[in-house]
Amino acid sequence: MKLRQFALVVFLVGGFWFVTTHFSSRLNPLKFMSARSSDSPLELSEAHAAPEFDAEEQNNISVYRRVLPAVVNITSRAVTFNFFYGNVPQEGQGSGFVLDKAGHVLTNFHVIEGANRGIEVKLSNKRSYKASVVGTDKVHDLALLKIEAPDLQPVVLADSSQLAVGEKVYAIGNPFGLSGTMTQGIISSIRSIRSSDGAPIEDAIQTDAAINPGNSGGPLLNSRGEVIGINTMILSNSDQNAGIGFAIPINTAKAVLSDLTHYGEVRRPSLGIVSYAIGPDLADQMGLAAESGVLIQKVVPGGAADRAGLRGGNEQAWVGNQPVMLGGDLIVAIDGQQVTDPQDISVIMDKHQASDTVSVTVMRGRRQMTVKVVLGEARSVNT
Repeated sequence: MKLRQFALVVFLVGGFWFVTTHFSSRLNPLKFMSARSSDSPLELSEAHAAPEFDAEEQNNISVYRRVLPAVVNITSRAVTFNFFYGNVPQEGQGSGFVLDKAGHVLTNFHVIEGANRGIEVKLSNKRSYKASVVGTDKVHDLALLKIEAPDLQPVVLADSSQLAVGEKVYAIGNPFGLSGTMTQGIISSIRSIRSSDGAPIEDAIQTDAAINPGNSGGPLLNSRGEVIGINTMILSNSDQNAGIGFAIPINTAKAVLSDLTHYGEVRRPSLGIVSYAIGPDLADQMGLAAESGVLIQKVVPGGAADRAGLRGGNEQAWVGNQPVMLGGDLIVAIDGQQVTDPQDISVIMDKHQASDTVSVTVMRGRRQMTVKVVLGEARSVNT
């Protein structure tokens, strides 16, 4: 009996030893996982060559690298008075771009408006410089600044008169203070709009390239990296990009830069009239001899039109709830270019300077006549 018990104990002990030494990895799940992990280490697949960019990507990168050094971040500082808190410091930010190696920088007027405590311009190399104001043009929402900085890289300005809807564009700026941001889109339309102050922006470039607060004053570029416009405003219910942004055409800026650098102000040419656009329906109702044009409601006393003998209206009528003076000359062309609304006149004025002479074709009653007009200087809101 004792021999059987002894044999049974030996058998059990031997069996336990055999199982634990030969099958331990199967019986211990933790050890099993550990062993498997060590047998199959983590392996990552990594690229062994530089990325290959397609033609479009290469162009995007090329434009960005070439233009970025010319794009600046502008900080304007002001102190305003608050009834409850007294003098309150304020700070605004926007974008701009370098025009020449002398340090001229173009931006929007609203970016630096009211900056009574200084303007700072930061380059892409993170160096900051104090800026002086050379001149401003509130009507066109433009401001010309100047900094003293070495080794500046200016942009190249394009001709914005031949732009086409569908053309690829880039915007580079500092949206929400995120410096050096580039977005891409197309020209969605070219249309005349009004700024938030009601001033007309002729041939404004509409784009779906993302433009947000902080992009104002930055360049809108064509696919060659040339500046075609100055990003200035968006159409949105949330003050954030909704795919509808607008840029001032660079040709408009060219028209005022000479005055800003020479006089420190824009001496915009003016006919010196208060005008009203006439379409076919109104022309028919008024018995006018032309189907469309710009009706002179009033000539500014001593202005260009007044000196040239052009006539304003002498009889008041109403179009809806708006009073209109009838009986004045109807402008149908200037320098041979057809005129159908005041925006046409503004575009022509942007190509001239005060004291230039233009040929104004008008209908006076049923008679067509052309008058030489020496342009004056705009001093108030007129055409």
